[in-house]
Amino acid sequence: MGIDSFCSLDGSDPFWDWNRTWNASSPDLTRCFQSTVLVWVPCFYLWLCAPFYFAYLKWHDLGYICMTHLNKAKTVLGFLLWIVCWADVFYSFWERGQGTARAPVFFISPTMLGITMLLATFLIQYERIKGVQSSGVMLNFWLIAFLCATVSFRSRILQTINEVRIKSSFTDPNLSSWLLWEFSLAILTTCSDPPPSTSTSLWASFLSKITFWWITKLLVQGFKRPLEEKDLWCLNSEDQSQKVVPQLVRCWNHECSKVKRSAYSLVGNTLAYEPEDPVERSRGEKDRPPMEESEILLVKSSQNTSEPSLFLALCRTFGPYFLVSSLYKIVHDILMFVGPEILRLLIRFVNDGSAPYWQGYFYTSLLFVCTCVQTLILQRYFHVCFVTGMRLRTAIVGAVYRKALVITNAARRTSTVGEIVNLMSVDAQRFMDLITYINMIWSAPLQVILALYFLWQNLGPSVLAGVAVMVLMVPVNAVIAMKTKTYQVAQMKSKDNRIKLMNEVLNGIKVLKLYAWELAFRDKVSKIRESELRVLKKTAYLGAVSTFTWVCAPFLVALSTFAVYVMVDEKNVLDAQKAFVSLALFNILRFPLNMLPMVISSMVQASVSMKRLRVFLSHEELDEDNVNRKAIAGSSDSISIVDGSFSWSKTDNPTLKRINVLIPEGSLVAVVGHVGSGKSSLLSALLGEMHKQDGAVSIKGSVAYVPQQAWIQNATLRENIVFGRERKESWYQSVVEACALLPDLEILPAADATEIGEKGVNLSGGQKQRVSLARAVYCDTAVYLLDDPLSAVDAHVGKHIFDKVIGPQGLLQGRTRVLVTHGLSFLPQADLILVMVDGEITETGSYLELMGRQGAFADFLRTYANTEQTEEEPGELGSFLMKGACCLKPNIHFFPFISPLLSELSICWHMGDGKKARSPEAAKLTEADKAKTGRVKLSVFWEYMKAIGICLSCISIFLFLCHHVASLGSNFWLSRWTDDPVINGTQPYREMRLSIYGALGITQGVAVFCYSISVSIGGILASRYLHETMLYNVLRSPMAFFERTPSGNLVNRFSKETDTIDSVIPSIFKMFMGSMFNVLGACAVILIATPLVVIIIPPLGLLYFFVQRFYVASSRQLKRLESVSRSPVYTHFNETLLGTSVIRAFGDQQRFIHESDGRVDLNQKAYYPSIVANRWLAVRLEFVGNCIVMFAALFAVISRDNLSPGIMGLSISYALQVTASLNWLVRMSSELETNIVAVERVKEYGDTEKEAEWTLEGSKPTTGWPTAGHIEICSFGLRYRDDLELAIRNINVIIEGGEKVGIVGRTGAGKSSLTLGLFRIIEASEGEIRVDGVNIANMGLHDLRSRITIIPQDPVLFSGTLRMNLDPFDGYTDEEVWRTLELAHLKNFVSGLPDKLNHECAEGGENLSLGQRQLVCLARALLRKTKILVLDEATAAVDLETDNLIQSTIRTQFEDCTVLTIAHRLNTIMDYTRVLVLDKGQMAEFDSPASLLAKKGLFYKMAKDSGLV
Repeated sequence: MGIDSFCSLDGSDPFWDWNRTWNASSPDLTRCFQSTVLVWVPCFYLWLCAPFYFAYLKWHDLGYICMTHLNKAKTVLGFLLWIVCWADVFYSFWERGQGTARAPVFFISPTMLGITMLLATFLIQYERIKGVQSSGVMLNFWLIAFLCATVSFRSRILQTINEVRIKSSFTDPNLSSWLLWEFSLAILTTCSDPPPSTSTSLWASFLSKITFWWITKLLVQGFKRPLEEKDLWCLNSEDQSQKVVPQLVRCWNHECSKVKRSAYSLVGNTLAYEPEDPVERSRGEKDRPPMEESEILLVKSSQNTSEPSLFLALCRTFGPYFLVSSLYKIVHDILMFVGPEILRLLIRFVNDGSAPYWQGYFYTSLLFVCTCVQTLILQRYFHVCFVTGMRLRTAIVGAVYRKALVITNAARRTSTVGEIVNLMSVDAQRFMDLITYINMIWSAPLQVILALYFLWQNLGPSVLAGVAVMVLMVPVNAVIAMKTKTYQVAQMKSKDNRIKLMNEVLNGIKVLKLYAWELAFRDKVSKIRESELRVLKKTAYLGAVSTFTWVCAPFLVALSTFAVYVMVDEKNVLDAQKAFVSLALFNILRFPLNMLPMVISSMVQASVSMKRLRVFLSHEELDEDNVNRKAIAGSSDSISIVDGSFSWSKTDNPTLKRINVLIPEGSLVAVVGHVGSGKSSLLSALLGEMHKQDGAVSIKGSVAYVPQQAWIQNATLRENIVFGRERKESWYQSVVEACALLPDLEILPAADATEIGEKGVNLSGGQKQRVSLARAVYCDTAVYLLDDPLSAVDAHVGKHIFDKVIGPQGLLQGRTRVLVTHGLSFLPQADLILVMVDGEITETGSYLELMGRQGAFADFLRTYANTEQTEEEPGELGSFLMKGACCLKPNIHFFPFISPLLSELSICWHMGDGKKARSPEAAKLTEADKAKTGRVKLSVFWEYMKAIGICLSCISIFLFLCHHVASLGSNFWLSRWTDDPVINGTQPYREMRLSIYGALGITQGVAVFCYSISVSIGGILASRYLHETMLYNVLRSPMAFFERTPSGNLVNRFSKETDTIDSVIPSIFKMFMGSMFNVLGACAVILIATPLVVIIIPPLGLLYFFVQRFYVASSRQLKRLESVSRSPVYTHFNETLLGTSVIRAFGDQQRFIHESDGRVDLNQKAYYPSIVANRWLAVRLEFVGNCIVMFAALFAVISRDNLSPGIMGLSISYALQVTASLNWLVRMSSELETNIVAVERVKEYGDTEKEAEWTLEGSKPTTGWPTAGHIEICSFGLRYRDDLELAIRNINVIIEGGEKVGIVGRTGAGKSSLTLGLFRIIEASEGEIRVDGVNIANMGLHDLRSRITIIPQDPVLFSGTLRMNLDPFDGYTDEEVWRTLELAHLKNFVSGLPDKLNHECAEGGENLSLGQRQLVCLARALLRKTKILVLDEATAAVDLETDNLIQSTIRTQFEDCTVLTIAHRLNTIMDYTRVLVLDKGQMAEFDSPASLLAKKGLFYKMAKDSGLV
């Protein structure tokens, strides 16, 4: 039975009739076609999708949705449609029963439709049960069904008008109702129930999702007022760190275990990048330069060992979701070629005057629908890509953070803080950039093949000429890509070094200022920056060549193809159809050819980043088996080390050897020894921080650790002490009281809710150490490892803490305590003393046992016993404690510029007012990175243009103009050529036409090359200028600025923002200018071709402008919020890296990981809406572009009688480009505005307050000044802020040249403030200081600071050679340096190093002990040997022997110099000429020590408290 008889028994109703459809002026479909195809298409669609959709719903259960009015309405309408279908079937059977013959179609089609309607109704309910708000599958079904029914409805109307009698079915009279119900269902399916909370994509309807309508609410809010962090919605659960990071970590661990199984593991082993031969390795650093991580990456191991693949781990983690984007891309790529085909049909329609007009309108509608579908699919593709990129960044940051918490100290030294921060910022960003375009690797060849296929159809074998041109381009770009990779590695190496150095400069800025070393370090940073810019310049030249080849490629392909086509045969006529369809295809070809080099470049950058990440993630991890934490069965020992041998890395010689220790539970153990004897290393070994070469270590129970240098978080004081534990109020109060912190809380603005700055900047050294101790005590563990916690506190406070906390009667009684100490007075109370010499325990025993042996310990003790008398009277200590804050007031003047509020309160306190306001504002200290609001000012663009150079900027714009004029000219010339009349089957003047077409193309190429070079060079000039200015401005800022500004903010400026200015802005500027001229050119061509478009372009232009401004308001603010929320991620990471050993000791890794994840999620919370906002914009703008295409085609159809095919082809081919160009223009204008924020943020440091000038030409001091060292302080006072009272005032002191003056006072009396005034770290508010008769306020800061020397409290070293740390300006000879080292008692140590003076100091001097670092600072002072020397509690962290060495050196070497010492141990200044006693910011006493003791004043009381009288 044929299809015709299936529809009608007598065959009178054919399936298809060309005369009724295509060739008719009013087309209609046959009744048979309507009853079969139009009914079956929606049915087939739903039955095809149903199994897959059912499975999807089963596996993606979003939760049950209760019955709502919406759901009820959909169900009722579905049942109504089902009832109508079955009524139709029964009606057909009834007719048959009445004897009326009916064709099979009247039974089968309604039955099929009825079953489908039942399935649709079932799916409506199943969606509700599975929590689906709105469905794309169902929406498409109802839309298809509605469109099919509409065609039938139109046909019935036409037949009614023409009064054609046909056999009806039951549904015919009800067709209007049927149509209305289907339309209602389509509308209802687009709706979704209101969300339970704030609107997010999860609760949006399908239509809202594909058009990104759901974000409109946020954009409206952003248009009305600048968005804030509280306006942003929570991240979807699948985008959050807690979901994403573990997936990557799991896949990476799987890869690592695969490698371990296949061979012995080299994961994380330094063998992968160190010489294989041990002899070669032992030759030391001097035989080969130290390798940076980025160099290491490209060095292959001599053994062919496999390494874990980070690429595979990433594929496993993100591949399945990312594959969805590939499906979208395939559909989009195929749809791209519909446009040129419709253009061909439109040109044929214009040429064929007999074709009915409806065909033209049909082609126009088809073009519009195809472009709209293409838009929606492309934007979904981009959305999936960007979300994948976002998840990838989250995963990488999380994985790097987790790894940083577990790598060994040796591995940690190979990656500096700067390098690891770069992994999190720059390298993670490279992956995000690549993910968007990675599909082009297969999509570009697919597009090229399809384009060539259609071109072959159009022009035949001539296309091979174009293919040959493209093939020739490939090797050129391969060479460029290889060179780019080389430059990329070099650039990343320089960037790492620069960030590493900047990190150190920012951490040690106080030392730089005190030593006047800013210029030396500025030159060091600038030198690295110059090498970075040289590489950037080479990359720019390569980029220009690459841009030239790829912009010219489509034109050269077109030129060669057209030339061959018209030259091989005279009869080959280049008409409009061939030329412009080919041109449209060449324009499609332009995109993949332009994108390929960009994708290859991105892949090159990402591959470098991937290697860097892989090396870091493969670093050796601390072995958890180093320390056995399980209880030692049947043993009363809390700690045991048997035959222990430990080193800092597997390849090092043992630092600790032959260690045998058994520590009974609950005992107090003291560890003593000289500087560098291995005391701190012993604690590190117990914590499992060192590599165990031999032996066994066991610890019973939980551990708390107090490091030698206190690690303080940027959090409140309470949070620092509680450290994530449960708050127990009574225990907390006991701990705070025992650690002598109560008086400090009295003075702090918000008590224990006061925010402590980064690294504890607003606490004195002693306060930091007490907080660090309080943290350990509060955690209430079984074992306490205390690394010299009493060194930084005054003797009387030290005794109080020992008695109340550490000693036999302290809070920790009954706990095992291992105390590293230099305080001899505590040793008699220790149960066990370990004496360490050169990494070995030489003696062990109780105090009396060791004294009885008369060994090394007894000699050591006898030598130094007289330096520290400890017979304090209990009554005196008690009275001292009763005095409260007066005695224990925190050293708020030590960092006076930090917290003006502290100073203010200290003044209130001084004046006797003990009442304080506890406001939340008072508790704040650091300034978070603030997001600016509103439009980026034009002045920022102007600043950037000035940085490039106005002349160069104008030249670049002119070259852009030349390029686009030449491009328009060549296409217009082509349209004139295609309109040339054909005489005798050939076109005259074709040689002339071809040569001018070629000449215009060459002009384009030259202009492209020139503008590419000029923009890139301009970008580099701007980069250099902006970085240099920012560096100078930051170094010129006063100390107050650095204490207020978290280092993460500054590092962010020097890494991410500088990278944006280096690489992103120049390329965005090029693309912005290109898109702008493309749009203007296209509009001009369309207007010339079809002047009617002038009616529609202004309203579309207005719509475009409104949408763009509406979007940019929110987009810009989202970018700022994202940028601002990025800094805390790096700040927290920096803080974590400094405290990894403490975090591990307390077992708090998970809490810190959770905190880091939270900060990353907060950052992504601002990034995600900006992705969606981009897609929102693109959908709307492309819709505007699609309208332009539609109207260009529509008006061309309307005016086809007076339009030449050439001009029409030109107009529509340009219109087809407008959509992409418009979209790109807004994207680029928005990107330009959001990225230029980097310039704004870099420039903002130019407006902050600055120090006085470094040098003043008119008042330079004479050579050799100061000659005598005479200091005269006249009525001197200073304040920390203009609106505060004076903090020290009315100081009148005359110090003769060569005098030794001690400065003493209770904590907070203003001792350090006076020295900071001498160095003009804080400027005087009243009075003056004269040195050798010269008022220091009239001098340049460098002239002053370079002529006075200070040995600061915190010994700061920078990474670099030991020599550089002593003499960064290279102003002294090696002999002078060696002589200095000898005097500083470092000569033996340095001589024993393999590289002597060129020994590389680690970041922060970590590979030297604290005492050795203090001796290096002494050596600096000896090298400068100025007439005035200031010691700022310089011997607080060294043992008594080293203290003695330093004091004796100062007495002999600075005999004729003026020495000012802020005394920490009063016994060190008892032989000084005079002592200045400060109290409450004023001078209390000033005389010789003997006279002051005789007066029995303040000094006498302090001496008595310290047990000296």
